[in-house]
Amino acid sequence: MATTRRRYSGEFKAKVALAALRGERTINELSAEHGVHPAQIMQWRKIAQEELPGIFTQRRNGKEEEDLKAALYQQIGQLKVELDWVKKKAGLAG
Repeated sequence: MATTRRRYSGEFKAKVALAALRGERTINELSAEHGVHPAQIMQWRKIAQEELPGIFTQRRNGKEEEDLKAALYQQIGQLKVELDWVKKKAGLAG
């Protein structure tokens, strides 16, 4: 008799992993409450612990990346205007 593999949403995994990280209840209690194997909860908790620091640094890097993009687009625009001006002065526009 084959059983079907259960799939859990990211929200559910995050909820269970956060509950495990809090440590208010044991892994076995969480397992019984949510119907998930204790080893699976331990794995989700480990992933959450490893990924949490990256979440906060990615936001900062994202902001820096946006600022860099804006500066580069501004520079491209300026260079286009200068190129058009040079072409006009040289008589190449046309």
